[in-house]
Amino acid sequence: MPGMDNAYAWVVGISNYQTVNRLPLAVLKDAQDIYTLLIDPNHCGYDPQHVHLLLDKKATGSAMRQALADLAARSDEEATVFIYLSSHGGQIESGRHAGAYILPADVNYTTDATIAQTAISGADFTAALQAIPARKVVVLFDCCHSGGVGQPKDAAAPAMKAGLPERYYERLKEGRGRVIMASSRSSEVSWVNPGAKNSLFTEHLLVGMRGGVASDDGLIRIFDLFEYVQPRVTDERRNQHPIFKAEIEENFAIALYLGGKKGVIRKDEQGFRYDVYVSYAEESDRDADWVWETLLPGLEKTGLNVAISDDVREAGVSRVVSIQRGIEQSRRTLLVLSPAYLADQWGQFENMMAQTMGVDADLARIIPVIAESFDTSLLPPRLSTNLVIPVDLTKTGRRGQSQFDRLVRALQGPAGSLGLVEG
Repeated sequence: MPGMDNAYAWVVGISNYQTVNRLPLAVLKDAQDIYTLLIDPNHCGYDPQHVHLLLDKKATGSAMRQALADLAARSDEEATVFIYLSSHGGQIESGRHAGAYILPADVNYTTDATIAQTAISGADFTAALQAIPARKVVVLFDCCHSGGVGQPKDAAAPAMKAGLPERYYERLKEGRGRVIMASSRSSEVSWVNPGAKNSLFTEHLLVGMRGGVASDDGLIRIFDLFEYVQPRVTDERRNQHPIFKAEIEENFAIALYLGGKKGVIRKDEQGFRYDVYVSYAEESDRDADWVWETLLPGLEKTGLNVAISDDVREAGVSRVVSIQRGIEQSRRTLLVLSPAYLADQWGQFENMMAQTMGVDADLARIIPVIAESFDTSLLPPRLSTNLVIPVDLTKTGRRGQSQFDRLVRALQGPAGSLGLVEG
């Protein structure tokens, strides 16, 4: 099994700023614990000589820029690069120096110009990442802590909006093999629970990397890590949603699993992790409410293992990063048909489905359900044949229960044969 000999990491934690509000001391423990875990041979297995830790006053702007340059110089195309940042991030919203910035410990907060000169701008950080030749790069941000940048010591200093915008993460992910994970949306804060030793995001990140993430090959892979962390954070704090941005072609490994031990990923006899993946129009409030409040609770009561790519609204619901990944890992794919779904998602889903399954061979793995009455003549040709008969869940009473029972029987059966019987 491959080790992590060609893996490099840079870990930053800044709590005690010179000119702006301090962050909780948990920030320093977060960074220290990530560093310790990475170099532990019984866990992530990084060479200690390949991991650079910068805490508080050592995390100056010049030291941070040098660390990024070192990553570019030491890594090659086959390397893995892991970057973890827990610090202040903020935005200058207008003017000549408008943009997103990561604030080092010695940032000069006197004017917009001095901030731009001493902080690390989005353009600078993007350029530094693009200079890294590695094709397996993950950057984790825990930079939107409650309390924000706050008031600097000089009341006449410029105002700066706390947090980093999602468009900033979009730019950073550009380039082959780039993954960006952030602890929360730009409109949210990253929580540290009262009495907790670590921030909420990093607490679950650490547990996942200490063995919580499922692995059957002795490696912790990037999709699996996010799918472990995100539901747990959001289930604990409904107003914190970790985000994931990526330009990658594979679920690459970022660390060893328990020093390289092989774990167990629960799969059925056909090799699937989930019974069903649910695809629906996530932007439609009506569809989302029906899926989360009606469909999923009903399916889970029957013991079905359900996967979905969306925010976690109910404890126990599994999450996957993308449509394609959901389809690959699930015995069935449930299409929640509605005018919103056909208008907004069908083209993307059809493309993913064709890439993943093949056009005709796996129709038996697709089950369309009607969630809202509409003109079924609008259905795509592949779903308007006798081969695939939608399950009508708009019915009520005994007929509605019969249709739902019909759906459950199909989802419980082996892939390759739907066994749908008209109710």
